[in-house]
Amino acid sequence: MATKKSEQFDQIDWNEISRSGRFDLSINSIGMLLTALPVVLLAVYDQFLIGDRTQTFEFIGIERGLASIDFFFIFTLFLAFWYLVLPLYQNPRRTRYYWKEFKRNRPALVSLGWLGIVFVGGIVGPIVMDPPQQQLLIAYQPPVFTSVVDTTPATCVGEVMNGRCYGTWEHPLGTTNAGKDVFTMIVYGMLISMQIAFITTTIVATIGISFGTLSAYAGGWVDEIMMRFVDIILSFPTFLMFLLILYIYGAGLGMFIVVFSLFAWGGTARYVRSKSLSVSEEEFIKASRISGASTYRVIRSHVVPNVASSIITQLTLLIPGFLLAEAQLAFLGIGDSTVPSWGQLISAGRSDLSFAPWIVLAPGIVLFLTILAFNFLGDALLDALNPEAEAENE
Repeated sequence: MATKKSEQFDQIDWNEISRSGRFDLSINSIGMLLTALPVVLLAVYDQFLIGDRTQTFEFIGIERGLASIDFFFIFTLFLAFWYLVLPLYQNPRRTRYYWKEFKRNRPALVSLGWLGIVFVGGIVGPIVMDPPQQQLLIAYQPPVFTSVVDTTPATCVGEVMNGRCYGTWEHPLGTTNAGKDVFTMIVYGMLISMQIAFITTTIVATIGISFGTLSAYAGGWVDEIMMRFVDIILSFPTFLMFLLILYIYGAGLGMFIVVFSLFAWGGTARYVRSKSLSVSEEEFIKASRISGASTYRVIRSHVVPNVASSIITQLTLLIPGFLLAEAQLAFLGIGDSTVPSWGQLISAGRSDLSFAPWIVLAPGIVLFLTILAFNFLGDALLDALNPEAEAENE
């Protein structure tokens, strides 16, 4: 039986392929739409159909509510699953290669484990644990295995021996000056940190990749104008803009994420542009253009996929900056004091360092380890996903 002769590259009708593939959805995109749609409908229901005093899930008997920032966080989790986690499963050969390269970096493996603890703790902790409550009578309880003078706390929850109050497992990391459990606040701070990481990364990636790719591919005066706009974004005083918006609209975690994300994508756009320019000069890109592939087809099918691996690394290294910025603003007393972030907890204990250092040390150590883990993870991803960079360094 005669076999069908395959088409030659120069015989492909790229116009027909571009038209047919422009609105085709992959299984990942279909899954994203199916999972994101209920979240969007629930957000509309919560925002417009129920009152502010009514909890989101009260209609099914659960006294739990979701804020706008929670809906965005859930949306970004779905994005990460369908476009980062699932592709690793769909490409097992490539995944095995990435994992082989990644696990060479032992500090990165430990960092991945720590970030997994932070992620799971941030997701599961607020579900199974009640929010930290103010209890002035048990303020300044020491952490377990430590002790303070029995006159420091108003009421010692643990044992009192030889004039000292000892910590108890009821409050393993002690309590604050308001009697809030430090461990509970750290767990809730894990959620805040993950929200900052996922949402800011999504916003920066969306704007930076789109802007940088379009600028590189358009070239000429369009590229010049777009890059000058990037220069303005990079030189704009983000802190002053945050203070202005804070004065007009008030404090809030969502406002922090939006402001710092909208002024942090400039570096990503520059990086994407440089990588896109190098990819655009490859022979397969030139061949696609000559054969009639549309600009949309070339960018979507060739430029963006070949730039994506480097972008993941660059975005990973941006996250520590956002976490530090939130902690610094909270320490200065700028921000929403009702948000149980690590920065707010450090700020709450800065005046009690002389006799209650655990209030600052516990969240400070957790924040330090998380930032260090993201840096180690970014370096390992750079080596695993972009081996050319490692070769250049050598």
